[in-house]
Amino acid sequence: MIKGLFILDAGSYDVIYGPAEREDIAKHVDICAPVQNSNVAKENPDVLHDVEVIFSGWGGPHIDEEFLALAPNLKAVFYGAGSIKGIVSEAFWNRGVLITSAYGANAVPVAEYALSQIIWCLKRGWQFALETKKNGKHPPRYEVLGAYDRHVGIISLGMVGRQVCELLKPFDLHVLAYDPTVSQDDVADLDVELCSLDDIFRRSDVVSLHAPWIEATVGMVTGAHFESMKQKATFINTSRGAVVRENEMIEVLQKRPDLFAVLDVTYPEPPEPESPLFTMDNVVLTPHIAGSMNQECRRMGRCMYEELLRYLNGEPLKYGMTREKVAISG
Repeated sequence: MIKGLFILDAGSYDVIYGPAEREDIAKHVDICAPVQNSNVAKENPDVLHDVEVIFSGWGGPHIDEEFLALAPNLKAVFYGAGSIKGIVSEAFWNRGVLITSAYGANAVPVAEYALSQIIWCLKRGWQFALETKKNGKHPPRYEVLGAYDRHVGIISLGMVGRQVCELLKPFDLHVLAYDPTVSQDDVADLDVELCSLDDIFRRSDVVSLHAPWIEATVGMVTGAHFESMKQKATFINTSRGAVVRENEMIEVLQKRPDLFAVLDVTYPEPPEPESPLFTMDNVVLTPHIAGSMNQECRRMGRCMYEELLRYLNGEPLKYGMTREKVAISG
């Protein structure tokens, strides 16, 4: 039986790898020490020597040259969370260690959150709920867009964006998408119309942002995009706040109270205490809850167990990551 370790913070271990996941992993891997934290290379280096596989997640170690020298038998890392940027290094890639991420599993609740907000916002649900709360009575039932024959814009067709498109298929909506890395043939199965980023904002009744935070996307969404939006349109961000020029967005939202924004992410996060986002009537903030939370995190642990079985059977890893993938996906 191969030897392995869990290396991540204790809280992450408890939520990602539940009793069922731990039991199943233990059928195939000799977990040779208790759960270790990110400082294992300094605090308990001896436990790394015979390890072939590491199960990790939030609070995982930075696997650099020093770490690798202590783990000469390391062959694969199973990262039960999303982005692996914080744990990989040039030395890691050069060593050729396999690594897989639960980004596919983490995409599920993000897509579900986005779907819920798309349909809710087409009903102008937040506006009615907030006005009722503020005034202690029902507001007039002003014009509602509704979820029929409307346009929804999806920015980026990565794992989350594609899942959102799949979830939207049963609805009578026109789905527009912007992703410069794909062609119409690539996304034929999604039933979407590819168009420019400018057209996404100009034509959509709801725009949902799913672009990764990489150098090429920083500040990609500008004030001009918000200014071009249709009357009563909504912007949803479950991606990263840095993709949006936030000050420009705020300026337009202040000038155009007909627009609405649902922001699960901001930059900085949380917003500065004096940020207008906290008090604007046409903005709703949620504290970065779209991704896996609590019981949902077990899906990521289960995903890593399934990847372990592929590894043991000599099969390609379904969610294997490479240096090139990380560069474009964040």
